[in-house]
Amino acid sequence: MRSLFAKTLLWFLATTAVAIAGIIITTAATFSSTEGRGPLGLLLSVQTEQAKRAYETGGKDALAAALAKFQQITQFQVVFTDAKGTDLLTGKAHPELMSLPKRRSRWRLPYPFAGRQPIIGRQDSTHQYRLFLIDQRRNYWTFFFLQPQHLWIIGLVVLLCYAFAYHLTSPVRRLRAVVDCFGRGDFSARAPANRKDELGELARSFNQMASRIQTLLAAERRLLLDISHELRSPLARLGVAVELARSGEDREHMLDRIQKEADRLNELVAELLQVTRVESDPSMQKTDTVHLDELLADLVYDSLLEAKAKDCTLLLKAPASAIVSGDEELIRRALENVIRNAIRYAPRGTSVDIEMAKLHDATIISVRDYGPGVPEEALSRIFDPFYRVDSDRNRASGGLGLGLAIARRSVQLHKGKLTAQNARPGLLVTIELPISPTEGSAPPSKPAPAATPVSAA
Repeated sequence: MRSLFAKTLLWFLATTAVAIAGIIITTAATFSSTEGRGPLGLLLSVQTEQAKRAYETGGKDALAAALAKFQQITQFQVVFTDAKGTDLLTGKAHPELMSLPKRRSRWRLPYPFAGRQPIIGRQDSTHQYRLFLIDQRRNYWTFFFLQPQHLWIIGLVVLLCYAFAYHLTSPVRRLRAVVDCFGRGDFSARAPANRKDELGELARSFNQMASRIQTLLAAERRLLLDISHELRSPLARLGVAVELARSGEDREHMLDRIQKEADRLNELVAELLQVTRVESDPSMQKTDTVHLDELLADLVYDSLLEAKAKDCTLLLKAPASAIVSGDEELIRRALENVIRNAIRYAPRGTSVDIEMAKLHDATIISVRDYGPGVPEEALSRIFDPFYRVDSDRNRASGGLGLGLAIARRSVQLHKGKLTAQNARPGLLVTIELPISPTEGSAPPSKPAPAATPVSAA
């Protein structure tokens, strides 16, 4: 049997059948017990004493009336005998009844179980008389405990088991259909997740997994397209430069051009490796104690050469120390990419403002340049890999379009936020990182001055 629905339904029905059978058997055994404890045993004791009293006080006529009344109630044949087994009404001897065990209570199983008709016997308190109940027509247990109305109850139980099995297995069938569609390449397929139980949680987990896979595959396709676009231009220029160098015309200039294009390809490969690293398993990240004020000061110092080329001033404001937990290299790369991006687009003679402040349980780092800014419709895309606001991707000030993408992913891996907005003039990029819970117990670092202008001239 391969159907989960059929297995579930049969298990429910079997469990219900066993439960019903157990209830019927235990109820029948309790009700029909001829011992003094059971209801039938008490009834037989009372009826035996009444029959004895009727016979001794009123003779056969009174005994006949009492037995007829009892027979009408129980629908059994009633025989009242003396100690030798002689019927006190008809005078007929019943040696077969005397062959029952010599006990005050006698019970013979119904014929479907023992192959005989049921016979119940009871002695009076003086052991002079005996009362026998004989069912000559039907199964005793069936007569008393399996009435037609019980069939309605059993049918209702079967219907409820069917409904419950369908309710339990229908989402599994729907999820299987969605998985089949997803496996055939329909990555937009999603499972219904409106249930609040474990099956609903399973559907939501599948939807999250499907969304993640769809995003990764789309990013992979986009990355391949972008890489092919980025590699095409430098490779074409390399080919032209090599041909010109072979022809001997302006060989030194062509060799410099080859070197420049080779450096650009090397930079592209390094950036792609960095993207691969930040997209790796977050559980493989290192956890370091990072002093952001010291890290920012180091990055500002390292960026002086670039700022000097643009005749810019770097202004660092870090009035207090801040500590975060995470991969120091990833955080350094994120901050460095944002700072270098601001320097790249800063006009000559302007400054790049770098400020760090604490807000509740987070550290806010803002980097602002005074350049042309970014069109409002492009603000949400500047963090996408290979995205460039400029239509000319080969202009001197432009990069590969991977720096801010690496910065965003690095910040997200540390449960932070990276946003951008136009400052008019310029672009303001804000990095929010959660403060380390151990900051209060960590040794204080040497804070940077409240406002540190660093001239690159």
